[in-house]
Amino acid sequence: METRKIFRIATCIVAASLAVGLVAFRNGPRPSEASAATMASVPPAPILKPAPSTPIAEQKAALGDDETWQPEWDATIEKALPSSLLEPKVASDVKQFCPRFGTMKEVDRRQFWAYFFQALSGAEAGLKATSNVQHTEPQVAVVDGVSHRMVRSEGLLQLTYEDAKRYGCDFDWNSDKRLREHDPDKTILQPENNLLCGVNILENQLVMQHRPLITKSSYWSTLRPNWPGYRVFLQQMANAPTACGRRSASKSVEKSALPQTSTAVSASR
Repeated sequence: METRKIFRIATCIVAASLAVGLVAFRNGPRPSEASAATMASVPPAPILKPAPSTPIAEQKAALGDDETWQPEWDATIEKALPSSLLEPKVASDVKQFCPRFGTMKEVDRRQFWAYFFQALSGAEAGLKATSNVQHTEPQVAVVDGVSHRMVRSEGLLQLTYEDAKRYGCDFDWNSDKRLREHDPDKTILQPENNLLCGVNILENQLVMQHRPLITKSSYWSTLRPNWPGYRVFLQQMANAPTACGRRSASKSVEKSALPQTSTAVSASR
């Protein structure tokens, strides 16, 4: 009798547990619903729009030069843009190059910035991803705080290893120091790393420091008025996207005007 009583009690406990579990299952979200909820919390991927070719990119294409801007780099930039660089209030900073920025669709704003960085790379490095230059001008001939060697301007946007520390860029000097100066495997020369670092630097200048795009204190000398490289940058902005509402100043650049590299580093960085 005692054994039967224990068995009945155990059976009741098991049945009660199953009933509670069934109720919880019925009341809880179904697998498909849970999956849908998770997907809904993930922001949709931005719509991408290839940027036009800059004058130097057009010139390189005509000459059959393969060391030029690649379409996938537009996507790299457009996906990486923080919301702060897409807000209408940025319009005042880019009015000279994109008068309609404040009223454009987001996809067009992303396209503008992709074009901007292509133009900047054209002025800084001639669109050459493995560009590596050591400048001798007194104001830029300084020691890099990371490599502890004389500063070299490297990659599409002519950046330095010190930028990894200042702007959170993915450059690894310990790995790169074993490689040749122009080795494309260097982390600082890899286009994605270089361009993403550039986005960080630009956000720092415009949003965090509240400084204009074109200013004598800009990170890049090609964005400093009255500097030689600024004229080259202006030439490269001639083919800005049509959505910007800016009339192209020119559709070509004289061969003699093609930029090599620019003094992109200053002691003030």
